[in-house]
Formats: sequence, C-alpha cells, structure tokens
Amino acid sequence: QVRLVESGGGSVQAGGSLRLSCAASGTTFSRTAMAWYRQAPGKQREWVATAAIGSLRRYADSVKGRFTISRDNAENIVYLQMSSLKPEDTAVYYCNTVYNGVNYWGQGTQVTVSS
Repeated sequence: QVRLVESGGGSVQAGGSLRLSCAASGTTFSRTAMAWYRQAPGKQREWVATAAIGSLRRYADSVKGRFTISRDNAENIVYLQMSSLKPEDTAVYYCNTVYNGVNYWGQGTQVTVSS
C-alpha cells in the first residue's frame, strides 16, 4: 500500500520561507521519482518540481531559483524548500509519485503567503 504524507505547510509573509516534507511508504523509494504539485483556489492543479532517480531535478518556471526539491533515500522523504515566497504561491501542495503505473497523491498541505 503506497502512502504519501505531507507536512510543513503554514502561513508566512511574502519573502519568507517554508519547508514541506513528504514521507513515503510502500514504494522502492530510491528507484521512484517524486514530485510536488500545487492547486490554488479556483485553478487547476499544476506541477511544481520533480526529483527523479539520481540527481536530476526539474522545476516549473514559476518557482525556478526560489524552490529546491531534495530527497532523503535513507528516510524515504522528499522535501520542498520554498524561499522568497510570493502571494501567488498560495495553494494546497501535494506530494505525488507514480508507482507500478499507478498515480498516488498525498492529502495535501496548505501554504498561505500574505502580502
């Protein structure tokens, strides 16, 4: 049973930082790409960043240079370090993986950035 549990969301002022965590279980974590998505009110869910197997990392243009995705394969955790936060980063952030052809999501964690 694959399970993804996010934590670390909260409220912060513009320019601040937050670090999100996603604890994964039920997968061969070190061999599985992990990603973060977000969904703002009234908008579609959008991809934010991916930590592929190995050292490859990819980012949406909207967060490049401000967000950093990392993974701890010993602890089965993927992180999203968010800096220089903007009000438009306000959203529910979701952890995601595709394992054995099935798409899995966490329950989401709210991030609110005030101006």
